[in-house]
Formats: sequence, C-alpha cells, structure tokens
Amino acid sequence: MNGPEIHVEFAPELHVFVPRARRDGTVRAATDGAAGLGHVIESLGVPLTEVGALLVDGREVPISHVPAAGESVTVRTVARPQRIPGAPLRFLLDVHLGTLARRLRLLGVDTAYESTDIGDPALAARSAAEQRVMLSRDRGLLRRRELWAGAFVYSTRPEEQLRDVLERFRPELLPWTRCTACNGMLRKASKDEVADQLQRGTHATYDVFARCSACGRAYWKGAHHEQLEAIVERALASFGPSAVDG
Repeated sequence: MNGPEIHVEFAPELHVFVPRARRDGTVRAATDGAAGLGHVIESLGVPLTEVGALLVDGREVPISHVPAAGESVTVRTVARPQRIPGAPLRFLLDVHLGTLARRLRLLGVDTAYESTDIGDPALAARSAAEQRVMLSRDRGLLRRRELWAGAFVYSTRPEEQLRDVLERFRPELLPWTRCTACNGMLRKASKDEVADQLQRGTHATYDVFARCSACGRAYWKGAHHEQLEAIVERALASFGPSAVDG
C-alpha cells in the first residue's frame, strides 16, 4: 500500500501483534484509498478476531470503513466477556493446545481438539461446519475468512491460557461431566462395567466410577485427582456461578 497515510493507535493488549509500533502502540500506515479498515489492520499484523470497537477521529466506524488521508484510528480490543451469537458456545483447538483442551473438558466445556496437524483449511472448515470458536496461536489460521469465530491464545502457559479463555468467553462450567480424552459425556458406571480397564490395585481400592458414553474410557478418583480438583476449584472460584453473581 502506498496511498493516503493514516495514524493508527492500538490498545495495549494488541501491541504484541505490531512489531513496528512505537512504545505507545501507534503506527503510521499507508493505505490504497480503496481497502476497508479491517484489511489495513490485518496488514499491520493484528488478527480481526482480536479487534473490538474502531474509532476514527473519535467516532465509531464499521470495519468496512475506507480510511482517508490524515485520519486517526483507534483500535480497541474485544470487549470481555465476549459474546458469540448464533450457536451454543463451544471451542475447537489446534494441535498445539492439547493441555488447554483437556483442562477445558475437565471443566465441562464443549471442546473439540485436533491431535494431529490437519492444516489450516481443514481446521477453518471444521470451525464453520460445527460452529465452534477456533482457539489458536496461529495468526494465519485466525485470518481465514471461513472461520465461524476465533480467538488468539496469548500465553504459552496452560494455567494462563485457561484463565484467559474463561475470562474472555465465560463459558458455563460443569466439571467432571466430559471425557478429557475425547470430549464425550460421562455417565456413572459400576465397577463391573469398567473392570476390564482396572488394574488389581485400582479394582480393590476404588468403588466410584464414571465412563465416557462415546469412547468408553473409565474414570475414578486416582493418583492425580487432587491436582485436577485444584484446577477445578480455582476455575469455579473465579468463573463459576457464584463468582459471576457476586
């Protein structure tokens, strides 16, 4: 682009995407006089999934606004909690977010996950077909037009990733209701129903079991239960019904 120049100021949360921004998050950008503001913002490195209100010289404009020479643009981040209209809130995670996927499922959040790299086109197509919010750290993937909806995962640490997703979308939490392996729903099961999956010590020690209605995997309060319980308790304390109501 080598047309009219505009002045773009990004919200602090978006500075990570704009390597050539000054310390205050501002950029001078050339436009072609025809492309909408959304195209300009993406060309500067910011996925539109992360963009909220757009202000031009103080007035809010749509993403299709064609900027004119000398305009000052303020780019805000998405409002939180972010509402995704048109479908039940559910997620799709790419191959790099396996731990986050398991933790969301632990909390009862409908979370699909691709454990192999099926490619951006296939991920975007699944997001659209199943109306799932695509969670990824891949900016190129989040720029694909066919996505149902998407969100950038800012941190590389699972604890921070989980908190960010819960804070941003505020999904309903129903802990211990989903299979962490396949996302299927859990149901109570007798010891006899899951006996073929139990070692001798487990069979003798535990009496309360659940089983995935989709893949058949058995669950019980084993050696790692305290660690999982801590994850659930922290999430409920910050994002459960009582936390929201309060």
